[in-house]
Amino acid sequence: MKYRSMGRTGLKLSELSFGSWVTFNKQVDAGQAERMFGACFDAGINFFDNAEGYERGQSEIVMGQALKALGRSRDSYCVSSKVFFGSHENPAPTQVGLSRKHVTEACHQAMQRLQVDYLDLYFCHRADPDTPIGETVWAMHNLVTQGKVLYWGTSEWSAEQIAEACDFALENHLTPPSMEQPQYNLLDRKRFEVEYAPIFKKYGIGTTTWSPLASGALTGKYLEGIPADSRAALPGYEWLRERMVESERGEERMARVRKLLPIAEQLGTTPSKLAIAWCLLNPNVSTVILGASRVEQLEENLAALEVLPLLDDEVQKQLAAI
Repeated sequence: MKYRSMGRTGLKLSELSFGSWVTFNKQVDAGQAERMFGACFDAGINFFDNAEGYERGQSEIVMGQALKALGRSRDSYCVSSKVFFGSHENPAPTQVGLSRKHVTEACHQAMQRLQVDYLDLYFCHRADPDTPIGETVWAMHNLVTQGKVLYWGTSEWSAEQIAEACDFALENHLTPPSMEQPQYNLLDRKRFEVEYAPIFKKYGIGTTTWSPLASGALTGKYLEGIPADSRAALPGYEWLRERMVESERGEERMARVRKLLPIAEQLGTTPSKLAIAWCLLNPNVSTVILGASRVEQLEENLAALEVLPLLDDEVQKQLAAI
């Protein structure tokens, strides 16, 4: 495992990290999570991603139990949470969004669920149109000065919103955001490579990118339909199934995936490893967050690091053409 600086900060994150968006609690219990975290530590992973909105906080509980059971030194790894969607089934107005109240209370709740004394990374899971960005910046700055958060950032914010947050912080001598968590993969590139380019250059924002396999599309497993054990088959994720294969856009994406298969075969690897390795070619990627529901699946994805040296200029041109 190699490590990259998170933007212009001094924090070193493993090139591959591990997240728990859909899988934890629904597909992965504490015992399975413990085995997967063990495999992550053995591979050199030092960042684990989570959010209050993942399974209404249950994902953080599972992660906290697993990390505690493993007993690794707290200063050897990083954990994150994200705030916006809340963790309650029918939230009150004060239990969602990016107000100073919810940002602060959600941080305390995440620390309790994860069984930690501080969050290494804390993200604003979406921008909040009902809260001034300045209020959110102040709330995050206060958590940093209190030692409850070490680095704060955004997730799926526009470049304009990130710039506003950075400028407000710098003008008022507050802690600016250090990172953004965007989707980035072979099928979803424009925001990361075009819209965010000025943000990377001006503010030195780091990135913890998610969905390197486009929610599993780039594995090729959806080319013949929806496997029963896949994420798109889960109750409540009908929108993902429609986006994946049942819409015109899904069909177009599947056509591109089909063209990737011969390239992976030519390199003697799998489409999954190829897609994950490709993300690491971009120097603005600080870490690529993996997701998995089985140890075997996680270990295969970790092997993507072996494919990275094979992605020469010719292979990159073939991928870009698709």
